[in-house]
Amino acid sequence: MYTFTYERPASLSQALALIDAGGQALGGGQTLLASMKQRLHQPEQLVDLSQVPELQGIRQQGHAWVVGAFCRHQEVASHAGLRAALPGLAHLAEGIGDAQVRAMGTLGGSVANNDPAACYPSAVLAYGATVHTNRRTIAADDFFQGLYTTALEADELITAIEFPVVQRAAYAKFKQPASRFALVGVCVAQTAAGVRVAITGAGNGVFRHAGLEAALTKSFTPEAVASVSIDAQELNGDLHASADYRAHLIKVQTQRAVRQALA
Repeated sequence: MYTFTYERPASLSQALALIDAGGQALGGGQTLLASMKQRLHQPEQLVDLSQVPELQGIRQQGHAWVVGAFCRHQEVASHAGLRAALPGLAHLAEGIGDAQVRAMGTLGGSVANNDPAACYPSAVLAYGATVHTNRRTIAADDFFQGLYTTALEADELITAIEFPVVQRAAYAKFKQPASRFALVGVCVAQTAAGVRVAITGAGNGVFRHAGLEAALTKSFTPEAVASVSIDAQELNGDLHASADYRAHLIKVQTQRAVRQALA
């Protein structure tokens, strides 16, 4: 590591002032602290958001649930209201990493980081969620822009994410055994406007699949997935899995997610 200063603001306005002055926002630190140890990232000041009340809490708002950006994975997984209204989201959260990661990692940090194999971005995209920041609201379809890239400006901070209540939803992933990130993860959500399918772990960022969405909107069954073509040329291949194998996993995990949603 190296020398840096550490601040723990007690309000959103204090946090934003520090970030505006060049401070680096610190959520759960699951990615940031690891990159600092490897000297891939060297901020001069860390701004710990853990004591900012405006970023906390889970509440129902009309036909949606608003989850504070600093809510940790375990809080999302165990919240009684979310488990009843959005069981697919709670199930996704309880499958992230291990117990230590779930105790420290945050929703806002995961979404803002937009790791190409992270679980939460697939839920935000599949549910058609809305990202709330200190400046504006951003639709999920406009938020994710590729590898570790989002619509956030440099001094913009996620404050909460609003998840609409959908008819059915589920998430299924094939884990990379060492990291427990998704080798391929698929989140399926059946909404009044049709089915949305978001895939993580297979490309350079989370993405929707039009063919799967069309087939499942027509027939929300595992069998409907079988006839859909998955183009491996658009997928990643690495030492963990070839592009062809990831294409195969997309169909398998989509079928698993549909079965879970129907259960």
